[in-house]
Amino acid sequence: QVQLAESGGGSVQAGGSLRLSCVASGDTDITLCMGWFRQAPGKEREGVAVMDTSPGSTYYADSVKGRFTVSLDNAKNTLYLQMTALTPEDTAMYYCAGIKGMCGGSWWRNEHDYRYWGQGTQVTVSS
Repeated sequence: QVQLAESGGGSVQAGGSLRLSCVASGDTDITLCMGWFRQAPGKEREGVAVMDTSPGSTYYADSVKGRFTVSLDNAKNTLYLQMTALTPEDTAMYYCAGIKGMCGGSWWRNEHDYRYWGQGTQVTVSS
């Protein structure tokens, strides 16, 4: 089992930046596909960015490419999401998610393929 705990959300004005963190604990000595999803009020949860914990692939949603960067500090078992040039459309609850194995380009956006989830951290961007 893997436990995930997010932090770093908050309120920021449009154009600002935030960095989210996700600390993984438990059975982390395995390769995981880990990443970030978000859910805005009244909308479905969507994949934002994921990466392999072993050297592998990284995937981003088109809406965040060039603005968000996902990264990993293996020594700290921590996944990050650096968000820049934030817009009100980025307002959502952000969730850390993970599943054993490597990320796949054909399925990484499907929330149902992830077994491990954090509780979420709220990001609010005002105009």
